[in-house]
Order: sequence, then C-alpha cells, then structure tokens
Amino acid sequence: MPHPMNSPSSFLVLQITDTHLFADEEAVMAGMQTVKAFRTVMEQVAQLPQRPDLVLLTGDLSQDETVGSYQRLRDAINALGIPAYVIPGNHDVPAVMNPILQNGQFVTARSLQKHNWNLILLDSVIAGETAGRLAESELAFLDEQLSAYPEFPALVTLHHPPCLINSTWMDNIGLLNAEEFFAVLDRHPQVKLVIFGHIHQEFEGERNGVRYLGSPSACVQFKPRTENFTLDQTLPGFRLLTLHPGGSFDTTIERVPFEGAVLKLIASREMV
Repeated sequence: MPHPMNSPSSFLVLQITDTHLFADEEAVMAGMQTVKAFRTVMEQVAQLPQRPDLVLLTGDLSQDETVGSYQRLRDAINALGIPAYVIPGNHDVPAVMNPILQNGQFVTARSLQKHNWNLILLDSVIAGETAGRLAESELAFLDEQLSAYPEFPALVTLHHPPCLINSTWMDNIGLLNAEEFFAVLDRHPQVKLVIFGHIHQEFEGERNGVRYLGSPSACVQFKPRTENFTLDQTLPGFRLLTLHPGGSFDTTIERVPFEGAVLKLIASREMV
C-alpha cells in the first residue's frame, strides 16, 4: 500500500517567505547578500526529491521596493515551473509588485481548491506600517471562502503572525486584530492550518485545534524568544507541507547551507 506522501490525492506545498530581494545582486541587508541567499534556496528547491505542486510566497519579497527586485523573483519562479501564489508583506509595494508577479507561473486568484483542500490567501498589510491588520473586507472574504467549502479542510495564509510567538518585540508588530481573525476561524471547524511569514524563524503553535506555523526567512534569521530585536546565525530556509485527504498533513523545515549566512550581526530592524 503506498505511503500517503506518494498518494496522488496528497499534494506538496512549498512556502518561501521574506526573501527581501534587491535589484542590485551585491546589495546587503543585515550583513547578507539576500539575492545570493535566495538563489541558493532556489537551487535546493530544484533538487528536492519530490517536486512541489505549488508555491506560496508569503510576503516581504522585496527589500528595496524596485521593479528589478520583483523581476528577479518572477524569473526564478517561472524557471522553477511550479504554479505560485503571492501575498504582500509590509515591505512590499503592490502597485509595483502586482503588474510583475502575474502571468507565467503566477496565479492571481486568492483561493484554491485542490484535492479537497481549501487554500485561502489574505492580505494583512497596513500601508506604511510594520504591524498588520486584516481589513473588514479581508475578514469577510475569509468567512465567505470558508462558508463556501465547509467540507474541505482549510489552510489559511497571511504575512503577519496572528498568535504570540514569545518574542516581545515581534509580538508587538504582529496581527493587531487577531481576535477578529480568531472569531472567524472559530465559526469554521474545518480550518486545520494557518501559515505566515514576517518572523524570520521556525515556529509552531496551536489554538482550538488549529496549527499555527511560522517559517524561516529565505535570508536573515531572527533569534527566537527574545525581548528585543536580535539576529540569529541559523541558516536560511523554507517550509514544505504535504496535505493529505481528510485534513491531515506533514511538514518539514529545510535549511540551506548558504556560506554568506551571517557576514556580520548588526543591530538594525530595517528588514522586519
């Protein structure tokens, strides 16, 4: 009997987040050349033993907010040849990003029903702010999508963490209206997973039977469980999620041996 990982009714999701790309390949953020780190991440993704079925890009994709930075991301994802869904982070500029990250492998839909799973993408960005908030229209969209497919286990994606991650400085810049978000989820028991970026570290939590997963950044990492902003020397990474029929799932974190992981640790929060 085949293992569920190999079942045709299971599918593999790749989450890449917080790439903080520049137009300039040599540009450095917190001591790291983020373009080169991203390239190393993509090389490892291309060598995975199982090809992902789709990519979720969960925000802070650009650091310098330029056309060139988004073109780098576009070209890399198109070369990968896997359908990609995108949400913005607080560093992203939708007016610059959206015209570039479309067509090719990029899918502009904000929900997907695949193999009896319902994947929903939310925009938690407040223009000009580091913290996030889900507008009433986003909460309504979430409620509508969950109501439309009550029989499908659901995965919800946003940039900002709705739950506390036990880092004081980061908990102050997460999702500001998390209780409103939770109120929607509590009405829909089919929600299994909430995944997010923003925190530049691996995280796992649970609330009312829902798993909350944060992913490492594709570049610089933040040290977990800290009171103040602190960089970590952990390697860049990405998350893999295998979604099985019936609502079960497996997940792993892959780390990337990038030699320029930390060139110098500097006390700067420009990348958050």
